Amino acid sequence: MDKLSIIIPVYYNELNLNPLYKDLQEKVLCKLDEYEIVMVDDGSGDASWEVMRKLSEIDKNIKLIKLSRNFGSHSAMLAGYLNCSGECAVVKAADLQEPSELILDMFENWKKGNRVVLAVRSDREESFSQKIFSNMYYWIIRKFVIKTMPKGGFDCFLIDRKVIEVLRLLDEKNSAITLQILWAGFKTDKIYYVRKAREIGKSRWTLSKKIKLVIDSMMGFSYFPIKFISGVGAIIFIGTFIYAMYLLISSLIFGISVPGFATLAILVLIAFGTIMLTLGILGEYIWRGFDAARNRPPYIIEEVSDIRIEVNELKIKNEAEKMESTKL
Repeated sequence: MDKLSIIIPVYYNELNLNPLYKDLQEKVLCKLDEYEIVMVDDGSGDASWEVMRKLSEIDKNIKLIKLSRNFGSHSAMLAGYLNCSGECAVVKAADLQEPSELILDMFENWKKGNRVVLAVRSDREESFSQKIFSNMYYWIIRKFVIKTMPKGGFDCFLIDRKVIEVLRLLDEKNSAITLQILWAGFKTDKIYYVRKAREIGKSRWTLSKKIKLVIDSMMGFSYFPIKFISGVGAIIFIGTFIYAMYLLISSLIFGISVPGFATLAILVLIAFGTIMLTLGILGEYIWRGFDAARNRPPYIIEEVSDIRIEVNELKIKNEAEKMESTKL
């Protein structure tokens, strides 16, 4: 009997958790023989952890993980995957924007022999600005990073136990778990859905986090930034060489003349800008190398709450107390 683990990263989702669990009960859990739900609190500052605790008292199959602070959604996903016990595991966002029925579709697809099943967005019921950024990000990824990235992108996906063990071996920081899965190259299939607009709560996916994801994706899986600065440097070198030859020939034929201020200023600004761009890109790589060398974990678990474990510990404690009283 195959056990399915459902990973739910939680970050300021106290209002979503009860509707989410009810939705999963009605559409998914009642149709599964064996399952577990792993909720990972990614340093929420609201009452998400308290709501999660109440849900775990209702359902003995819910396991809770509390991170010491906010490490980011990809680190929270990784914490869930590396601490689940199912033969396969699927990640489900807590914002109710993906239909819960997708989980069953992906589970059935996995049973056909696919190691990875991606829920790809065919469309989005979201604002124009959100669509623009998403489309731009996935275009960049397909063009310069990993060509197997689906056009619509994906946030919800199911992976096999073997893929989970590969993620454990990779142990990468400042990376995107979705790109790690595509990079691994296991047998993959796709199902398509329309992403709904968010109805409850406010998204914490800020612009700075989006920009960091783009940079992490580029630096972690592509040599394009290095090739880009090399190309820019070569173009500027050729351009300045041609201009230097022009000045040399001009001075030999027409005599030495003082170059114009505008031309000199443009050359200085272009050279300075190129140097700063180059240092910035190299700095991103150097910082990531330094961060990897420190070998700090991608997340820190502050607390794990499993009702089954707590009940067993309570029984053991009570039995120990009984034995002590008997001896006395």
